Amino acid sequence: MPASPSLRRRRLAAELRRLRDQSGLSISDVAEKLDWPGSRISRIETRQLGITAPDLRKLLDVYAVDDEAHRGRLAEMARRAGERGWWQSYPRHVIPSEYGDLITVEEEAASIRSYQPEVVPGLLQTPGYARAVIRAGRKSDPMAEIDRRVEVRLERQQILTRSEPPPPRMHVVLNEAVLRRRVGGPQVMREQLEHLMAERDRANVTVQVLPFDTGAHPAMVGPFVMVTFLDPGDLGVVHLEHATTSLFLETPAEIRTYEEFWDDIQAGAYSPDDTRTFLKTYALRYG
Repeated sequence: MPASPSLRRRRLAAELRRLRDQSGLSISDVAEKLDWPGSRISRIETRQLGITAPDLRKLLDVYAVDDEAHRGRLAEMARRAGERGWWQSYPRHVIPSEYGDLITVEEEAASIRSYQPEVVPGLLQTPGYARAVIRAGRKSDPMAEIDRRVEVRLERQQILTRSEPPPPRMHVVLNEAVLRRRVGGPQVMREQLEHLMAERDRANVTVQVLPFDTGAHPAMVGPFVMVTFLDPGDLGVVHLEHATTSLFLETPAEIRTYEEFWDDIQAGAYSPDDTRTFLKTYALRYG
């Protein structure tokens, strides 16, 4: 499978396409103004071709983008589109392109909202819990391979404690089943629940539990992660993960559906304070 395009390039291409549409110009109109072949603009907008800083400035001038802050964000996005992330030093079988895209999204996130019905999300997993989860899905892998995958998972978590840029705000709703499912044994579970309680003290991390008593809810279709970015014009993405692949949803209708899901499950979940009490109760069971 060929490497997926950079998420930064994807977002930049989408914004340039939006700006062109907003300006009322066709690809032919822009090509004529800049004396470029139309295929060049088309390839930039379809992520087949990157864009240099001078060419980006020319496009933004044609689109009459006067907001310096917006121009600066797009210039930074273009500059970093070709950067190699830390995860690209790992072989493709450890971090396939879809996983690399998720890590890129997390690195750029302003907020991350996650509903998980089965497991603690990777960004909040302890090493023991992460190892048990990964082992459950990769029973034939040697321990060294499992260790590498745990290493990647723990490295991803650094975004929550970084100082620059500011860490994303993370809000997690866990189904009560996550607390009931014994992953890795009692000690691993106790450590994981205590870790969740500690994470909850951070200003940028909120954890809630959706109790069984809530009953039916729309997110019973499965887990999802909603990510927003600093650019207010970017609606963000919804990430869905499956056994062999994953995908990002980006259309306004798709994002609106999951916003409604989120509002529903959050309303049915325990408050953050009550969740901490609930987590303590479960931690004692594993003690």
